[in-house]
Amino acid sequence: MRIQSLPVLSAFAVSTALLFASPAMADIVKYTATLDGSQQSPPVTTKGKGTATFSFDTAKKKLSWNVKYSGLSGPATAAHIHGPAEAGENAPPVIPFKKFKSPIKGSATLTDAQAADLEAGKYYVNVHTAANKDGEIRGQIEKAM
Repeated sequence: MRIQSLPVLSAFAVSTALLFASPAMADIVKYTATLDGSQQSPPVTTKGKGTATFSFDTAKKKLSWNVKYSGLSGPATAAHIHGPAEAGENAPPVIPFKKFKSPIKGSATLTDAQAADLEAGKYYVNVHTAANKDGEIRGQIEKAM
């Protein structure tokens, strides 16, 4: 009896180990950004402000976001993630948002290079308006503490 149950127990042990190991292979990394006019380059005087939260699944390379803002000079005309750029530098959009009304929610799959730029803190998010075509509020995307 003991010899017959050994393969079953071995298979159970391996299955259990794989079940518990699988979630550890993927990391979900959290990022945040605080948006305001002072971070635009050049800075913008505005009552607009916002917050953004991001989750990055390192296994699937999927970035998800939730951007909330208020107080803009008018309706948002565009919103994107730009990069690569350090704080205070400008860069082209790399991830356009499909809708601009707050809250802006969505996701995208990143390339290896984009994932490296995100990890290095070289991305920012901004929201554009008709009065501020280059962006009214902006925030550098940083790892959440």
